[in-house]
Amino acid sequence: MYQDRVVLCASSAYEKKYYINEDFQALPEQIKNELKIMCVLFTEDVGGILSLEFDKDGTLLFRVDAKEDDFFFDEIGSALKIKEIQRTKKELLESLELYYKVFFLNEDASKLL
Repeated sequence: MYQDRVVLCASSAYEKKYYINEDFQALPEQIKNELKIMCVLFTEDVGGILSLEFDKDGTLLFRVDAKEDDFFFDEIGSALKIKEIQRTKKELLESLELYYKVFFLNEDASKLL
């Protein structure tokens, strides 16, 4: 049904846009708002494009891209910011992985908990 990776959401410092995959519209508004704030603040802080993607096993990955000629992109800050988000938003990120595994990969929730 899905490719190797499925984009949950993305934010671009270049286009000043945020995107959430319409397949995830069933997520609670609070979660969608938290994702939007997290992604937009990330790209405003370090630049580039941030996308949150699920791999084929349901692991949530952070993917950061930047234009080759973007001299303002902070690569080191990007890595540090991702680690900070993974630490401070651990519960949210784990819940999103569980949601994806149950509703998209049809895994048994009782075995995942």
